[in-house]
Formats: sequence, structure tokens, C-alpha cells
Amino acid sequence: MNLLEIRNVVKQYSGHLALAGVSLDVPENTIYGLLGPNGAGKTTLIRIINCITAPDSGEVFLNGKKLTSEDVQHIGYLPEERGLYKKMKVGEQSLYLAQLKGMSKQDALKALKYWFEKFEIQSGWNKKDEELSKGMAQKVQFVTTILHQPKLLIFDEPFSGFDPVNTDLLKREIINLKDNGATIIFSTHNMASVEELCDNISLIDKSKIVLQGNVNEIRSINATGTYRVNSKSLINADDNIELLLQKEVYNGFESIVRTKQKGSNNVLISSLLTQSEINSFEEILPTMNDIFIETVTTKSVNHE
Repeated sequence: MNLLEIRNVVKQYSGHLALAGVSLDVPENTIYGLLGPNGAGKTTLIRIINCITAPDSGEVFLNGKKLTSEDVQHIGYLPEERGLYKKMKVGEQSLYLAQLKGMSKQDALKALKYWFEKFEIQSGWNKKDEELSKGMAQKVQFVTTILHQPKLLIFDEPFSGFDPVNTDLLKREIINLKDNGATIIFSTHNMASVEELCDNISLIDKSKIVLQGNVNEIRSINATGTYRVNSKSLINADDNIELLLQKEVYNGFESIVRTKQKGSNNVLISSLLTQSEINSFEEILPTMNDIFIETVTTKSVNHE
């Protein structure tokens, strides 16, 4: 079942077409990657989902019903440009934002106490936002985004400014949120995080969706017939094998090879076995970063 459905959304700003007939489905209880280069239209789409702006045409459905401003109560949005009030005390501000999302003061205080202790940011409760470290301020805004347990969470570059330890902390929490029933839209330029976290993606470029689907399926479809081979002895290129890289390892040789016969890898395996005993053989799928660059570059060339 889809929690969010976007149908043929168009949005134009004074001669600039921001979205040109964009459609996508975000299945319930998944992490959905919303990808694209700067200026592609991602932020416009996120603003429409949050009812900050309206589409010129097209429709958005949440939980099977047409999206209205009242539905914002069921959405948590962490923007790339953080938005805490600099002069307001963190605890007071967090409590205020939670009540805006419909929580009672008592429930909000209880939930805030839990998250502030979990993220070890209790010392910031009575400080102003401008007095916090960037990492602590990021954690506070993450907490205020998820506190009311919304059906839909939208994270725009959530790891921006975080060190590796805190990035890992947030990744674990995002996975926990999904495991506990949340549906998440995840917008980022970090393709390694997309591979790690996302179930499905849509790639927007120049206002249109140019790639869409399951992450693992996209990587498989874009496979180049490249393999990592661990062998007892050296591997040589032949009519079936293109040798890309080879190095000696503790138990023989590790080679990166590409098949010259597209389709089945049986011919490649047969050729390898005529040369050496094979200890291991695994396909190297293209990364989402490679696919992102290839797709955007190809589409840009074709567009021109």
C-alpha cells in the first residue's frame, strides 16, 4: 500500500518550470530516496508535500486521500537549512513545536526527556540555539521533527554537518523509525547512504523524473558484467575476458575482470576455469553514485 501518491504534478515559477508532470508512489513503511542535482526540482516537490506551496496542476494523496493542509500534522519535515529560533531556549522551543503538532504539554515533556537523554543533549535544554554546537543543534531539530510520531517523515540532507559517529547514530535511528512503522522520504547527495538506507528512489533532473525504482533492481539492471575473481594463479585476458586489474593476495591473485559476452556469465566462468582454480567469484554492481552521474550526464547530453 502506498502512503504517498503524487500524480502528474506541475509547478512553474515566473518562466521557470520547476516540476514537469512528476509522478511517484511512496510505499508505506519504506525509505524512499528523492535524488537529483541542485536545482532539479526536489525542494519544490518537498514544499508541495508539506503544503508550503501548491502545484499548478496534478494531485497529491496521503493515505489514499487528497492532501490538505490539515495533513501536515501527520508529517515531520527536517529541512536542509535548519530552522530553530536562535534567541529562544531549546527546551522551550522544542516544547512549543511539539504542541504545534498536536501533542499535549505532558506528553511532549515526557517524549523530549526520553530523546534528549538518548542523544545526550540534556545540557542544551536551557541554552539558546545560538549557544549550541552545530551537532547538538542538528540533534535537537531531528528530535523536534520525529517527536510527534508522524506517519510521513521527510529528511533533507539529515547528515549535513555531522561527524561519522553522529552520522551513524542518526542512520540507526532512521532505520529504527522505519522498523517501528514510519514511512520516510530521504533526500541527499550522498549515494553511499542511498545504497545503505533506501528501498526505492526517484531521480529528478531538469524538473522531470529520469530514473525510478527499487535500488537493488536499478543496480542490477545497470550491471556492466564486471566481476571480482580470486584465483590460485594469474588470469590472462582472452576472447571472453577483459582484464581490468590484478594484484597478488595472500592466497593467490585477485582480479577485476569484465566479460566480453553480454548476458550469461557461464562463458566467462568457463574461460577462467581453463586458466586457474577459482577460489571465489562475485559480481561488482555499479554504485548508485555511478548510476546517478551516468543518468544525469546522459540525459543532459540528450536534452542539449
